[in-house]
Amino acid sequence: MGKPKFSRKKYETPSHPWQEDRIKEENELIKKYGLKNKREIWKAETALRKYRGHARELLAKIGSDDPQIKKESDQLLMYLERMTILKPKSTLDDILALNTESVLSRRLQTLTYLKGLASTQNQARQLIVHGHIAVNERKTTVPGYLVAKDEEGEIAYTTDSPLNDVLHPVRPRADFKSVPIKKEGKPEEPKEEKPKEKTPDKKPPAEEKPAEEASKAEESPKEETPAKEKSTEETPEPAEPAKEKKEEQPAEETAGEEKIKNEDKPKGGK
Repeated sequence: MGKPKFSRKKYETPSHPWQEDRIKEENELIKKYGLKNKREIWKAETALRKYRGHARELLAKIGSDDPQIKKESDQLLMYLERMTILKPKSTLDDILALNTESVLSRRLQTLTYLKGLASTQNQARQLIVHGHIAVNERKTTVPGYLVAKDEEGEIAYTTDSPLNDVLHPVRPRADFKSVPIKKEGKPEEPKEEKPKEKTPDKKPPAEEKPAEEASKAEESPKEETPAKEKSTEETPEPAEPAKEKKEEQPAEETAGEEKIKNEDKPKGGK
């Protein structure tokens, strides 16, 4: 048994000290349940490891005719149901599905907060350690005390605690409601969706015609622009009749000169 002063450890440490995933999970549990250190998590894991190991041994021998196996399995299930770690009418297979939060949720610190006797998880721990919480009218100063189903309704302030006064400033308000703690289960694996086959988009012929007309309309201004340029280049053509007039003027002058010469000639000179 050993000396009472040097009692045995009630927990087993992890196999490896540096594991990133395990450290993250433990830090989340400490914040969620207001724990002091990781030893309280290791105690819950050690207790759960014992329950599951005992259940495996019983499942391996369940086919035999030994009445002791049935007796031990019934006792284990009754104990876990009485501690509200398991639901009523559970089997040995349900013990293997338990996790660490199933044990942490039955601690006196957690139930004190959920019952509305403290505003936070840390305050619930402080009230228990300072001797303000009683279970079955007995003062309990252990925050990790596992509360049975019958004792859950008997959690209250001690008779000599000043928190029995409704106007005490540390006591939560009358309209205070504790936030229920959600247990994290295994995340559901996302279902694989088959990729949809892409069908080529076929435009109806009614939609293609406006596109062809628009392309023709875009091309037509491009063809007209050279015509305008030609018209601008051909503007000096009207100047040609003026040249003809200028060329015709000497012809008229020559005709006038011939008339004058004919008039100057003597009429009888034949």
